[in-house]
Parts: sequence; C-alpha cells; structure tokens
Amino acid sequence: MASHRKPRTPLLASTGTRAAVGLTTAAIASVTLLSETASAAPAKPSQPSISQVKKQVDTLNQQAEVATQKYDQAKEQTATQRAKTNQLLAQVADKTEQMNESRRVLGQFAAEQYRTGGFGATTQLLFSDDPESFLSQNHLLDRLTATQEQALQKFKIQQEQASVQRAQATASLKKLTSSQTTLATQKKSVQTKLAAAQKLLNSLTAEQKKKLAALQQPKTTTSSSSSSSSSSSSSTTPTYTGTATGRAATAIQFALAQQGKPYVYGATGPGSYDCSGLTQAAYKAAGISLGRTTWDQAKQGTAVSEADLRPGDLVFFYSGLSHVGIYIGNGNIVHAPHTGATVEVAPLSWMPFATARRIV
Repeated sequence: MASHRKPRTPLLASTGTRAAVGLTTAAIASVTLLSETASAAPAKPSQPSISQVKKQVDTLNQQAEVATQKYDQAKEQTATQRAKTNQLLAQVADKTEQMNESRRVLGQFAAEQYRTGGFGATTQLLFSDDPESFLSQNHLLDRLTATQEQALQKFKIQQEQASVQRAQATASLKKLTSSQTTLATQKKSVQTKLAAAQKLLNSLTAEQKKKLAALQQPKTTTSSSSSSSSSSSSSTTPTYTGTATGRAATAIQFALAQQGKPYVYGATGPGSYDCSGLTQAAYKAAGISLGRTTWDQAKQGTAVSEADLRPGDLVFFYSGLSHVGIYIGNGNIVHAPHTGATVEVAPLSWMPFATARRIV
C-alpha cells in the first residue's frame, strides 16, 4: 500500500530561513539606529554664565586699557618727534637760504674778477690813463679782497652747519617714521581687544545683556562727609562737598563734571576721555601739569598707601598700572572706565589697587 505522508522540510533549510529572518530584522534595526544617530543635531557647547562673560569682558577691557596707554605713549612720542623734525627742517631751510645769499655775493666777486681780466695791480697801473684814480680804486680792491675772504669763510661755515643740520633732520625723520609705525601697531592692538569684547557682547541675548549690565553697574557708598558720588545719570552738574580743598578740590570738581561723557581711547576731552586723559585734564584745570600716560603720572607727586588716601590722590589699578582714577573720599573714585562706558563714580574696591600718588 502506497504511503501518502507529506514530505518533511529539511531541518537545515528551516533553521536557515529563521536565521535569515533574524539577521534581516537585526540589520534593519541597526540601519534605523544609525540613521537616527546621523540625523540627530550635534550637541551644543554649554554657554558661559553671565559671571563668566563678565570676567572675559573685564579681562579684554583691561588688556585694551594697557594697549591704550601704549597708544597714548606712542601718540605723544610721535607728536614730540614731529615737532622736533619740523624745527630741524625749518633750520635747514633757513641755513640753505643763507648759503644761497653767500653764493650770490661770491658770484658777484667772481664776475668782477672776470671783468678786470685778472691782471696784476702793477700792470693795471702802467696802462692806466689816470694813475691817481687807479690807486684809489686799487685800495678799494684790496678791501674787496678781504671782504671776499670773509665771505668765503662764512660760506664754508654755513656749509658745515647745514651738513650737520641735514643729518639731524634725516635722523629725526627716521625716528618719526618709527614712532608712526609704533602708533599704528598700538592702535591696531587696542581695536583688536575692543573688537573681541564687542563680539562677545553681541553673542548675548537681550536678557543676558541686561543681567550683565546690572553686574557691571558700580554701587558707590555715600556719607555726610562726601556727597560727591552722585549718579552719572543726573542731568545736573554735581557739586563736590567733600573734605578736599584748594587745587585737589578743583581737580575733583572738574572730573565729576565730566560724568556721563564717553570713554574713548586716546581722548583728552572735552567731549570724551580715556582714564589718564581725564586725570590729566582734571589737574590741568587746577593748574597742575600731569604726564599723558598712567605710567608717567605714577611717577609724579609722592607715594601714598591705600590706608592713607585722601581726596584728590591719584589711584592706580592692576599690576601694570594701566588704569587711574581720582580718589574723592568715602571709598570712591571718579574715573573713565573703558570703551562702552562713561565717566562715573565707582567704589575703590571695584578694581585691584596697585599704588597711589599725592599730587598736591
């Protein structure tokens, strides 16, 4: 009797099919996972906190202050060198004019000798129709010869002096060119630091900028002994009523009257100031001449400790003495802070104290 059993599927084939299905599913899952991973947005770097941003901006501003003082120094040196060069060039021009006059006189003498033919006095006397008149003229020629000698010596001296002055003018022009190059370098350095600070500020949202401004706003102290720390937003000119007198009080009063005017590197007023430009202008108003840079001003007057400060003293900050303000009493100074800010009253503790000088 014939068997009607259903043919059995080989075990190996069935297992292989299931394995193939399993591998296919795993492959699809892997492709899907890789696809999702590839399409996911890259993780954003963590944003710095407002306090960190403030620290970075403060560092850039302080570096810009150092560069500003170097710029001020180069600017002053360039102006001095330009004045010296112009003076030397004027002297060369004057000496050249004198030499041209001497050449003209010597030329007249040469022409006169040519007209007389260069004959000796004895020969001219023998052929003269009027010996007495000739003798009189010959006496004049003797005097002219002495005059010629004097003119020649004068011309030689002028040549030597002109040569020296031209060498001095050339050297001065070379120094002027060097000063101008340094000035351009320092200006670029300031602008680079300020641009970096501005780029950092531009990356902030409006809310972040508001928080940063609050952190950067100095909180001054007040007392009955010194009401000079009035707000820089005040529309009226503040009146200093502290303990300073005489020229120190005049300098303080002037500086306080500049509140609200912008900080501009290299500026000495009247519409804007940098830090040393403000202190220089304030003491100029009091009849005292200060150097242009913080480094120059830190050499003037007498040294004063922080504990012995009194109104009118110049206070310098940071280890490089790159910033300066005027102490007004009660722990406050008036100063021009940095680019983007205006002349203001701020607490002495706002920046690291370096040294102080008493000017009067």
